[in-house]
Amino acid sequence: MLPSHAACIVARADDTTFGILHCRFHELWSLRMCTWMGKGNDPRYTPTTCFETFPFPAGLSPADTAHQRTEALDGGALIPAELSPLVRPLAEAIALAAQRLVTLRDAWLNPPEWTQRVPEVVPLGMERSPYPDRIVARPGFEAVVAKRTLTNLYNQRPAWLAQAHDTLDAAVASAYGWADWTAVMGDDEILRRLLAINVQRAADGAVP
Repeated sequence: MLPSHAACIVARADDTTFGILHCRFHELWSLRMCTWMGKGNDPRYTPTTCFETFPFPAGLSPADTAHQRTEALDGGALIPAELSPLVRPLAEAIALAAQRLVTLRDAWLNPPEWTQRVPEVVPLGMERSPYPDRIVARPGFEAVVAKRTLTNLYNQRPAWLAQAHDTLDAAVASAYGWADWTAVMGDDEILRRLLAINVQRAADGAVP
């Protein structure tokens, strides 16, 4: 994929932020706030309307954690450091759920029996490559690996993927304080709650 002016990059290293941006709540907010383009009327994620207006859980917004270091939990998940005692367990639950989602997806995208890691080239003047290894198909598996894309995975949406997302959504719902959350909560109710948070923070002069 070639870089484009339309690419959106969130320069954060922690799994907590990753999990919040991959939960159902952010997806719904983005689809309601995005622009639409092309003959297929495809959704277009726009930072000013989708990201900057999204009401992150209290204490976990980019404004709250932008200047914090990250620390690793047991298992390797990363959370922002120096969180308050009230927010920290919520951030940990989101990070662990997000890490689990990524681990499951990566295992489906690049099965070890079909793929192999190849060291990246070493730039001139350096002793080792600063880049991660490339994952390439083993000989004879090129065609089947080429079909292992996130688009195809989410079109299939196997039970394990849905369950991983439900676990992530539950962790993020806890961070919002939604004790009555269930996976069958309607989209309109979720958007109503998010909008209420957004409006209240705007009235208080706070960042969403």
